[in-house]
Amino acid sequence: MMAASCDNSEKTESTAFNSLLQLILSDSVPTISVTELSRICEEVTILDTREAEEYNVSRIPGSVHAGFDEFDITKMDQTPKNTPIVVYCSVGYRSEKIGEKLKNAGFQNVRNLYGGIFEWVNQQQTVVNDDGPTNKIHPYGIFWSTWINSDKITTAYADDR
Repeated sequence: MMAASCDNSEKTESTAFNSLLQLILSDSVPTISVTELSRICEEVTILDTREAEEYNVSRIPGSVHAGFDEFDITKMDQTPKNTPIVVYCSVGYRSEKIGEKLKNAGFQNVRNLYGGIFEWVNQQQTVVNDDGPTNKIHPYGIFWSTWINSDKITTAYADDR
């Protein structure tokens, strides 16, 4: 079983990033820290709620593409409602919305990765694409790329992959 929301002190090292997340997230879905997810990633279903072009550039290892605009809750029909699920996107906003849909559909153990894939790479975790580990990440847009502070990561869009 997954742990409850993570302590604020574990969330991000950036006060500005935490402030942004407090503004855009409604806390309707409990969060999980990068540290905690990295410990249990093989025990949970990880859903990437970004668009396909973002997912194709890089993703958290073991994650499954769920999408945001094209998210289809009926694709979860065969998944038991007590399955531990972690959702993520770039920073957590889109994944929170998908997490709400999952909760409304009766899923009981849903968590949102606090800070999304950006915080994942900021904490030096590996991202992959179809070819294996990569140092690229799709930042969704130029504004959002400012929240990526890992010097090991470069931004790329679908055609730069």
